[in-house]
Amino acid sequence: MRTGARGAEPGKAIGRSTRAPRWARPAGPAGPSGADNGPDQPRRLHADSGLPDRVFRVVASGGGGLVLAVMLLVGGFLLYRAWQALSVAKWKFLTTSAWEPDAHHFGIAAVMVGTCLIALVAVIVAVPLAIGTALYITEYAPPRLRRTLVSIVDLMAAVPSVVYGLWGLFFLQGKVIGLARWISTNFGWIPPFKVDGADPHDPLATPTVYTASTFIAGLVVAMMVAPIICSVVREVFSQTPVGEREGAYALGATRWGVIRSVVLPFAKGGMIGGTMLGLGRALGETIGVYMVISPVFKVQWHVFQSGTSSVSSLIALRYGEASKFGMSALMAAGLALFVMTLVVNFAASSIAARSRSGATAE
Repeated sequence: MRTGARGAEPGKAIGRSTRAPRWARPAGPAGPSGADNGPDQPRRLHADSGLPDRVFRVVASGGGGLVLAVMLLVGGFLLYRAWQALSVAKWKFLTTSAWEPDAHHFGIAAVMVGTCLIALVAVIVAVPLAIGTALYITEYAPPRLRRTLVSIVDLMAAVPSVVYGLWGLFFLQGKVIGLARWISTNFGWIPPFKVDGADPHDPLATPTVYTASTFIAGLVVAMMVAPIICSVVREVFSQTPVGEREGAYALGATRWGVIRSVVLPFAKGGMIGGTMLGLGRALGETIGVYMVISPVFKVQWHVFQSGTSSVSSLIALRYGEASKFGMSALMAAGLALFVMTLVVNFAASSIAARSRSGATAE
């Protein structure tokens, strides 16, 4: 008897398999042949692809650990070499201005004040210059000019310090004496702007009291740290969310309005981080300060007259003639500068990391 489609059971077709298609079947355990028919296959693929990740993680962790180990070794070496001098000077090392290690009368009070003042002048001058340059590059410059300016700023960061020192000694110093005298004459009632040994109201006063000053050294260092700050700030400006920019323009904001209400608030953390990175560079600058300032081992708060040298310049100046104990004293000064720079750089890295995480979250 012939059986037709009518006699078939409902839901079944004659001559065709009743199994569901392969793509519609639920996943089951993997078969003996290792076919892709079970949930264990993605797990095996993940395990296979995890090997390069583990290798990269080990290499990256090893690199970070190596950097940390080198930093600890440097700090330990400085502490070991400085222990002889520190055991003699004790806490007076931080409060004594004179530098006579062979007479056991030495300290870094004067040079530490000079270091901080030079770095402060450098940051005050470099930060507005760097932020203004970064804003022009990211917001106003045409694309072709923008690429040229970025290259110039990056090249400025690679100029050797001795070149900046020569520029400050032979060119800048003679050009800014008039500015220093004008500021001292009109704002001499502010203690840092006062100049001892010169009448600020006498136009015939000798200009030599304004040479080799903290102000000039700070300007030289500012030209060194401005490219670093500009590069960091420019990168943060370029990461401002496009949607927020377009929203501000759609509401009728001008270009300066967008910068003031969108770009600057977004880049606040990055600007602080870049400033502190530049400050860390300014604290450790050596040859540029060494060529401009003659060391005076007394606490000098007046920025427009012959200033006190920095810690790094002191080490460069006294290294060749130092005795064994004097070398230990120089190592102690280097340890103090190392700790101070380390604190500034750690703070800068923390602020920059928070700025990047905020930019990503936006």
